[in-house]
Amino acid sequence: MRTTATLAGVTLSVAAVSDVGLRRSHNEDAALAAPPILLVADGMGGYDAGDRAAAAIVSAFSAAIEPGEPTSVEAVSAALAAADTAVAEVADGTARGAGATVAGAALVLGEDGAPAWLVFNVGDARVYRHRGAALQQITVDHSLGQELFDAGRISAHELAVFPDRNVVTRAIGATDSRADSWLAPVVHGERILVCSDGLPTEVPDELIRATLTATGDAAAASAALVELARRAGARDNVTVVLADVVSGGEILPDFAEDAAFFLDDTTEPVRAR
Repeated sequence: MRTTATLAGVTLSVAAVSDVGLRRSHNEDAALAAPPILLVADGMGGYDAGDRAAAAIVSAFSAAIEPGEPTSVEAVSAALAAADTAVAEVADGTARGAGATVAGAALVLGEDGAPAWLVFNVGDARVYRHRGAALQQITVDHSLGQELFDAGRISAHELAVFPDRNVVTRAIGATDSRADSWLAPVVHGERILVCSDGLPTEVPDELIRATLTATGDAAAASAALVELARRAGARDNVTVVLADVVSGGEILPDFAEDAAFFLDDTTEPVRAR
């Protein structure tokens, strides 16, 4: 799927790809690529509930956020609350229960009226931003491995190969469904990547970075990332939503001289919701 949209003077080229992978018989991921919202939900609960949990999140966001114009922090917060209720209703009708992780980026207007990304996640689905030849993971996983790393109990290398890395500590429909969120300016020429954990589980960040750097078209880059996960074994479903900022947004100086600013100083936390 590929689409182009212009909102608040920002033109986005958006592509989405979802693949069942090589080990699963059913796809429990769901994606929403409808600017102003870019979202991936990864269902949990098995064949009978995981796909419905992910679909419930997409439905909640589709109902709460008007397409074709910037949204707001309040609308995203309301969508997350509605999604939590909807997934809880799915879980009530199953023997095993249900839940889902989610990550997304919504185009909003900042206090100065300039377009900005509201980035959010619950669980270990991720949002990255890419510009030039640099890649930044904006979201922080809500997972057992990440908590051990944050506590200094395992190293970055150990985190990358942590055997229980798929054990999440927050999820929509679970006891703890709090979202973390950040605001970042929309930057001309950047790419926003939203993905389920099936991508980074199989494909190292360096290879994600190199692929986004070398592949110019959003649809081709999305397909290439999913194909890399498949070549690596694709033990889980793999879903990618990629948005290129084709025009509009903040103009930064030469990227080689401005990488530190882009990677370190253009995101700020928003109160958890």
